[in-house]
Amino acid sequence: MSRNISLIVGATIAASVIGIALAAPWIAPFPNHAGGFVDFHHRHSPPGWPHLFGTDNVGRDILSRICFGYRISLLLVAVVVCLSTPVGVFLGIIAAYAGGRVETAIMRFTDIILAIPPLVMALAIGAALTPSLSSALIAIVALWWTWDARLAYRAAKSVVAEDFIEAAKLSGAGHFHMLFKEILPNCLGVILVQAAFDAGFVILFGGALSFLGLGVQPPTPDLGTMIATGARFLPEHWWEAAMPGIAILYAILGFLLIADGLRAAVDPDR
Repeated sequence: MSRNISLIVGATIAASVIGIALAAPWIAPFPNHAGGFVDFHHRHSPPGWPHLFGTDNVGRDILSRICFGYRISLLLVAVVVCLSTPVGVFLGIIAAYAGGRVETAIMRFTDIILAIPPLVMALAIGAALTPSLSSALIAIVALWWTWDARLAYRAAKSVVAEDFIEAAKLSGAGHFHMLFKEILPNCLGVILVQAAFDAGFVILFGGALSFLGLGVQPPTPDLGTMIATGARFLPEHWWEAAMPGIAILYAILGFLLIADGLRAAVDPDR
């Protein structure tokens, strides 16, 4: 793994994004611009000194708002990784191990949710709730477990067919031991790869919800909301939409490179 260029570059990018988010109050050039600050005298200022990424339509420093906006993006990632991924993985390995009616019920329900276009489902959930960060979290968590469940089911299904699983059953191993000592450890490789992919796409998905007005609301800095606001002033003031877009691209690139590096480490013959 230390010779895996994708993993090293991706981890460096992801670490820089996390570092920027954590240190935002100290490294942002104008930390007070992360709130409801207004300075119409400097509105629509192009990139330059002291506003390296320019300013928005009310004079707020875009670089400072990007630093704080990363906090929202990483919060979405943390919630999905801590909630949706464990739920999806648990349901997937339960379905593969139990078989029969349990397998049919879990996987058919998963298929029904997967059949609905994710953005449409998220829009429906977001429209039923007050647009906010909490609504965006609920919409993403309600959808994301299905992909993890499907992946864990496929991985666990192949593990269940192995001889060592039958040997563990014959030795008297209980259900808990079978699930979490035999099956789950042999699926962790693909689960970790999927979690890294999820991190990148959650940032994109959360930005899309905010862009459509169903996520974080102004004046809270959010990259999707910043792009939506800046898009109204294209092409004259291009930096107002381009800079947050590049910030999203940078974060997504880091997590996708990590996923690619982990996949190469898990399955070097692929």
